[in-house]
Amino acid sequence: MQIKKNFKFFFIFLSIFIISIFVYSKFLDKKQKISEEPEINEDEIYQSNIIQDIYYSTKDADGNEYIIKADKGEIDYSNRNVLYLTKVDGLIKLKNSDSILIESNFGKYNIDNFDTIFSKNVIINYLNNKITGEYLDFSLERNLMIISKNVIFNNLKNTLKADVIEIDIMTKDTKIFMYEKEKKVNIKTKNKDGNN
Repeated sequence: MQIKKNFKFFFIFLSIFIISIFVYSKFLDKKQKISEEPEINEDEIYQSNIIQDIYYSTKDADGNEYIIKADKGEIDYSNRNVLYLTKVDGLIKLKNSDSILIESNFGKYNIDNFDTIFSKNVIINYLNNKITGEYLDFSLERNLMIISKNVIFNNLKNTLKADVIEIDIMTKDTKIFMYEKEKKVNIKTKNKDGNN
C-alpha cells in the first residue's frame, strides 16, 4: 500500500514537473520570439514622408506665375495633397505688374489648388511696400491674400497697424480693418526723411 502511495506521489510530482518544464519552455520560447522581432524605429517612419528642398511652380490662364520654395516639407498622412513646409519663400510673378515676395517660418501648401497658408513671421514685399504679420492665407483660385495677426504695413509715407489686410491679387483692391468695430486702424505718417 505504501508503495502505491509513493508511486502515486511520484507520478503526480513527475507530472507537475513535466508540465512546469513545458509551460516554462513555451514562455521562454515566446519571450525569445518577441525579442527577436526587429524593432521599428518610429523616427525612421516619421521621416519617410519628409522632402528636402521643395520647389513648385505654376502658371494661371492669364500668364501669372506662382513659385513656392521651402527648406523642407512633410506630407500630411490624412491628405497626400497637402505639404507642411518649413522656411518658406513664395514669389508671385504678375504678368502686368511687379512681383510679390512672401516669406515665413512655416507654411501649408495644397498641391491640387496651390493655396498656401504662410505662418509665423510672415513678410510680404511689393514695390516699396512691406507687410508683416503672423498668418497669411493665399489663394490663386480666389485671387486673394489675407494677412492677419499683428499686421504692420510700411511704405515710404505711412506705417499702418491693423488686424487684417485683404488684397485682391489681380485688381490690387485692398481692404484694411479691425476685428472689433470700436477699434480703429492705426496710421502714422512718416516725415520726409522716412521716420515717424
